[in-house]
Amino acid sequence: PECQSGHQNICDSQSQPGFTHWGSFAEYVLVKNADINLVKLPDEIDFVTAASLGCRFATSFRAISVQGQVQEGSWVAIHGCGGVGLAAIMIAHALQARVIAVDIKPQALTIAKSIGADYILDANAIEDIPGAIHDISDRGVDVSLDALGSKTTSINSVLCLKKRGKHIQIGLLAGDDYRPPLPMEKVIANELEILGSHGMQAWKYSEMLDLILNKRLDPQKLVSKTVSIDAVPYQLVHTASFMNSGLTIIDAF
Repeated sequence: PECQSGHQNICDSQSQPGFTHWGSFAEYVLVKNADINLVKLPDEIDFVTAASLGCRFATSFRAISVQGQVQEGSWVAIHGCGGVGLAAIMIAHALQARVIAVDIKPQALTIAKSIGADYILDANAIEDIPGAIHDISDRGVDVSLDALGSKTTSINSVLCLKKRGKHIQIGLLAGDDYRPPLPMEKVIANELEILGSHGMQAWKYSEMLDLILNKRLDPQKLVSKTVSIDAVPYQLVHTASFMNSGLTIIDAF
């Protein structure tokens, strides 16, 4: 999200093209306070790769790297292998963490395995997901991320943590899951941390870009196709029917 100040605190005046003002799916976009919100793209990174970073990778990078403080050897669980979840898996893998991916779709889990998940768990086939994660990690994970946003995934995320582990909520909870009954007795007894994560500041992009330049992170793996801007209405209307978990990028205007 765009900000009016260069401070590290959460900005009180965030704005975002396509949400707070016109700007999404356009050839030209107004970037407010561009002196602090524009990021120079290295010559080695093409426009399609850069476009893929937007919401998925930026959001996941902040959650994994900054909020979760994931390091080499950390155990990380990702609940939900959609766009954000798959990006989080790639980033955690790039940071040399040990990654457990959870989803209910075999295709999503296959992709998760191919991009860096060390273990995959089918929540349709496994009744006790937190127990399975504890069995794999021996003591629970250091960081668990709810990338989907549901009562089930948020509770499982908290329950699969080791003592003093970190639950990070990215997925937006809606409807009946708006305020899930989290197991606060575990939070208290095990001194767990519950953290939110929302977007990423422009000045932090350099750290993520360095992972790409060093060949440790390859966002292109999640780009399934590119289309022209004329195809956007069809893509939006039929989004729910698409079976792949890849990313569609507009590269022709």
